[in-house]
Formats: sequence, structure tokens, C-alpha cells
Amino acid sequence: MDIALMSMVLSQGQIQQQASMSVMKMAMGDAKQQGEAVQQLMSTANPIATQHVAQPHLGGNVDLKG
Repeated sequence: MDIALMSMVLSQGQIQQQASMSVMKMAMGDAKQQGEAVQQLMSTANPIATQHVAQPHLGGNVDLKG
């Protein structure tokens, strides 16, 4: 294998690695934004309403028999 061909192959490998890293960084940035959005939604959510959505059958009836 001559030096020019080896140099091209090495250069292509480095470019592919750089492209993969760029795509991964973009995906990590997107995941971070989504995580921050979920945290913001969770912090502003009413816990009682959230519990009612999770278990809608609770709290609908009151047993007055003693």
C-alpha cells in the first residue's frame, strides 16, 4: 500500500470520527434540552392533579357510614 493511499484512508477515518462526534454532541444537546423541559414541567405541575391523573378512581367517593 502506498503512502498516499494510506494517508487518504487515515484522513477519511478521521473525518468519519469527527462527523460521528458532531452528531453525538447534537443528540446530547437535544436530550439535555428535553430533560430540562421535563424538569420544568414537573416542577410546575400540581402534585394533587398529577396524582389524580395517575389514580383517577381515588377520592371520588366518601364513605359516611361509621
